[in-house]
Amino acid sequence: MAAAHHNLPEPLVQQILETRPPLAEQIRQDPQNREFTEQGWEPVYSASPKARIVVIGQAPGRAAQESRIPWNDPSGVKLREWMGVTDEQFYNPDLISLLPMDFYYPGKGAHGDNPPRKDFRSRSGIRSCSSSCRMFS
Repeated sequence: MAAAHHNLPEPLVQQILETRPPLAEQIRQDPQNREFTEQGWEPVYSASPKARIVVIGQAPGRAAQESRIPWNDPSGVKLREWMGVTDEQFYNPDLISLLPMDFYYPGKGAHGDNPPRKDFRSRSGIRSCSSSCRMFS
């Protein structure tokens, strides 16, 4: 199934996918993430210590996980509208960091998506986000 990019311009999609967020390899190598890594899934987030705005969400949805682009679904379109930012601004990690409580899609539940993994949330990259945006300890 091809991942939709919700009308994002192709150059922006390529830029997002080519940008390697900090600690991505450490996230992939964490034993708690083994099942996702073995499926070939990438952690879905965008971050930079330069960002002055941090948007924190629960976990990537299916569309975001498939496309590897955070907030790549109708809720992301609505969020960008509410924030009054362009796609280019929203997906520039030096302006806005996009951090989830869990880096991987948690799967479908009985009534929508499952919540982030309980024992993972406390270990996630959101642990230490200060004014200088030190996101990872």
